[in-house]
Amino acid sequence: MSQAAIYHQAGFGCAVPRGSCPAIVVVDFSYGFTDTQYPTAADMRKQIAATRRLTDIARAMGFPVIYTTIAYHSGELDMLPWLKKASGMAALLEGSRLVEIDAATSIQPNDTIVTKKGASAFFGTSLAAMLSGAQVDTLVVTGATTSGCVRATVVDAVQSGFNVLVPRDCCADRTSAPHDASLYDMHQKYADVTDADDIYTWLLTLARNDSNSI
Repeated sequence: MSQAAIYHQAGFGCAVPRGSCPAIVVVDFSYGFTDTQYPTAADMRKQIAATRRLTDIARAMGFPVIYTTIAYHSGELDMLPWLKKASGMAALLEGSRLVEIDAATSIQPNDTIVTKKGASAFFGTSLAAMLSGAQVDTLVVTGATTSGCVRATVVDAVQSGFNVLVPRDCCADRTSAPHDASLYDMHQKYADVTDADDIYTWLLTLARNDSNSI
């Protein structure tokens, strides 16, 4: 039996419903991940450009656009188990350039930035409350890295009650194997993995529906 057949027989890979009030969460497109002068980073220019296309139209339509970054206080470094496993993350210190959102994302002054200490954008943050307060029903998750913070955010988003879409060309990782494996797993269990063109077309559909209701 093929891999696809095994998952289908088990009831995985069903389509995710799409609502009418989306938000976009851009995970960790900060310089520590995007500027290759830093050892924690990789070349993510294509994924940033694809994400920017979505955030620009979402923002213009009045839908929330939220960015995340990882930032540590120096006093936390010796106490967090993740930094013993992933010691490179200890360079992401509060106030440093590494934790700033890459300007190539076209982040705007009124966009929300969620600062986190671990992989998931939900764990230990107010993200779920903000999304619920904005009546968001569908979450588009982009960013870096696919196998780490993006995947953790997607899993927690589903567990927090949101339908999730993941445009594959808006997600970046350091190597292709974990990127591809994580996209496959997310598509089978947690989200619809699609692409930026599909998300963009869907957002335009919401704009048309909204104009028809006026």
